[in-house]
Amino acid sequence: MPKRTSRTLPRSSGDQRAKRVSQLIKSTGLPRTRVLDAGKKLADNHIVKAIRLEGETAYEKIGFFHSHKRRILGLAASPAKLKAFPTKRNPISRAVNVKLSPQRAQITTITIDDVDSFRKVTRVDNHVPEIGDDLSETEFKNGLQRIVGEDGRFKDWGGEVADLFTSRFRIAGRRRPVALALKGPGAKGKLTPGKMGKNGDQIQRLFEAPAEVFLVQYCRQIDLAVPAQMRQLAIVKSLMAGTRVFYGVIDGKDSTRLVRAYPSAFRGGRGSRKRRA
Repeated sequence: MPKRTSRTLPRSSGDQRAKRVSQLIKSTGLPRTRVLDAGKKLADNHIVKAIRLEGETAYEKIGFFHSHKRRILGLAASPAKLKAFPTKRNPISRAVNVKLSPQRAQITTITIDDVDSFRKVTRVDNHVPEIGDDLSETEFKNGLQRIVGEDGRFKDWGGEVADLFTSRFRIAGRRRPVALALKGPGAKGKLTPGKMGKNGDQIQRLFEAPAEVFLVQYCRQIDLAVPAQMRQLAIVKSLMAGTRVFYGVIDGKDSTRLVRAYPSAFRGGRGSRKRRA
């Protein structure tokens, strides 16, 4: 049986899937060398496939380019459209507006009186002075760790997400991951978002932590802008994670109450001793 040197190719939409060089010469009026040169370039760039058909060279259409022929030719004819067309080398990012409904967010504002791990604090009167310069930020952090039994080490550096992260706090009846941002006596006056972090972005970074509870502690008064910003970030966190988010602040007075409620944890900080009237 003679060896077959050609094959019959399927037709699509009435057009041949492959055309022989002789057909292209007849339809274009170009010399054979021009047709072969052009065909080789197209084949080398994987735009068509070079095959043997009925004993001569032929070029077969590749499905992707055939399906997108009009779009490709349109881009080739318009430099502006081609420039705006996203590719792997030229990715075009487009802004996407996402509307989030605050009503669907599950957020809860808390104070130290709501933290089960701080239950002793309810015995301390609210009428106490601000802790002020009594304890450094590190001393206060160490005290919190002793209260909840957190032995981890948390190095203080400018780019950290949280000054303290632990899953050992008990809030609303169970253990929950908590992220805290602490500001020591180095900051003066009311604490505002601008005083938190070198670029004023410490609260935003705090909410990047994989936590359910977010707290900001300061040894003096905390400006209303801090909990207001925390509320907005808690809404976004809750909507994105689909979980309840707890947030709150521990100001100078509540810091003093904690120290007085757990004097051994803070190892004799001046705020742990009753001050004379």
